[in-house]
Amino acid sequence: MTALGFLYPGHSGEDDYPRIEQLLGSDVRLDVVHTDIGEDARRVDALRRMYAPERLADGVGQVRLAGAEAIVWACTSGGFVHGWDGAQEQVRALATAAGMPASSTSFAFVHAAKEIGVGRVAVGATYPDDVAGLFVEFLRAGGLEVTALSSAGIVTAAEVGALDEAQVLALARAADDPGAEAVLLPDTALHTAAHLPLLEKELGKPVLTANQVTVWEALRLTDRRVNAPGLGALFTREPIVQV
Repeated sequence: MTALGFLYPGHSGEDDYPRIEQLLGSDVRLDVVHTDIGEDARRVDALRRMYAPERLADGVGQVRLAGAEAIVWACTSGGFVHGWDGAQEQVRALATAAGMPASSTSFAFVHAAKEIGVGRVAVGATYPDDVAGLFVEFLRAGGLEVTALSSAGIVTAAEVGALDEAQVLALARAADDPGAEAVLLPDTALHTAAHLPLLEKELGKPVLTANQVTVWEALRLTDRRVNAPGLGALFTREPIVQV
């Protein structure tokens, strides 16, 4: 059994995780621990405060007690708003506190895109424009080219968590661009685990979503590869071998 730990802020799209665990169909356990979200507002200042160490300390302890082999900060915006260097320091501090390999959803997007061999991506963000722009900057710092950005301007995680399949598909379609090799939907508050096959069928290209890449990143940290067609191209392709 491979146990993976996730620090998830608040309550919105976390029921993606038991669904993903079921779709993995393997000896993988996903342990989700909720952290204090503070103010549910998609403002840069509020998002930066979300990762305060005192808010995560109890969660880190719970993940350790659960016997997890890796831990991921399951909040895209709570990572990239600190910039590339700040997000790296965040992950290093998390690894030290937890005593295990660590990462975040922001880095998961960069690693996942490279895993499936894409360099040009379109972004369908739920965030306001200024926050979405910081995610684009983060991706570019990670070596990805962003060909298009669509921002829905939603200001709370609660609103994002209430979006249905048709609205998620509309978000992806609005973001899609002929020059993009994949579409990214960066919000762990967004329910996407049940919609990945439809999203990729409708767009005709890989779609990377926050909770999907977060779980994949935790598996990567433990050197696990699980074939799960219901979770999209990321979970069905062979890893890209760099020469």
